[in-house]
Amino acid sequence: MFCLPYAGGGASVFNSWSNSFPDTIELQAVQLPGRESRYNEPKSTDIHETVKALADSIKPYLDRPYALFGYSMGALVAFELMRELRRRGDPLPIQLFVAAMRAPQTPPICPSLADLPNDSFLEEMRYYYDPPQDAWNLPELLEIILPTLRADMNMCDGYIHNLEPPFACPIYAFAGQDDRSSPPAVVREWRQQTTEDFDMDVFDGTHFFINTALHDLQRAVISRLENIVRHL
Repeated sequence: MFCLPYAGGGASVFNSWSNSFPDTIELQAVQLPGRESRYNEPKSTDIHETVKALADSIKPYLDRPYALFGYSMGALVAFELMRELRRRGDPLPIQLFVAAMRAPQTPPICPSLADLPNDSFLEEMRYYYDPPQDAWNLPELLEIILPTLRADMNMCDGYIHNLEPPFACPIYAFAGQDDRSSPPAVVREWRQQTTEDFDMDVFDGTHFFINTALHDLQRAVISRLENIVRHL
């Protein structure tokens, strides 16, 4: 399963996940340019440029069944990655997991943040996304995170959904009950993007329920993947 992190996050978001997953499921956390081990690489604000590079990178691994898990911005990237793979005629995932992200065809709830000064940008981010405060209260850490976070939010702000056929791939969506940026009602609309089964779980918490409901989230993903593996 390829795991794509939220805006401003890197592959380390999923560092602890391998400890919870069985050996039958191999996790590959995606490291996008401009963060952590790739910090000095140019940050992309173009989702189509991003998914083309990703499609090239994962192609050697597509000779086996795989799933995609995207959290927040990562869900949008996973969705457009699937579209890019379909255009290329490459194998598609057997399961798409999307979390904390409105369905791509629904209008954004959060206003555009691209042109806001830093203070206003952070204030809006805190209101809509309720990020972990420990990271945001350290000026030296925020100085490192902010350029990547801005680039990622510009990518989301600039996203334009184009109509294409839904996927013949089941989708399992997850939402936070009190998420202001992607409440359950708009996450549920992911059902329009598949001709196969659609399931959804709603967890207590705001946008970052990946921290507050991690074990429940992992259990749901593992249960679904184990069921798939049994039937391969």
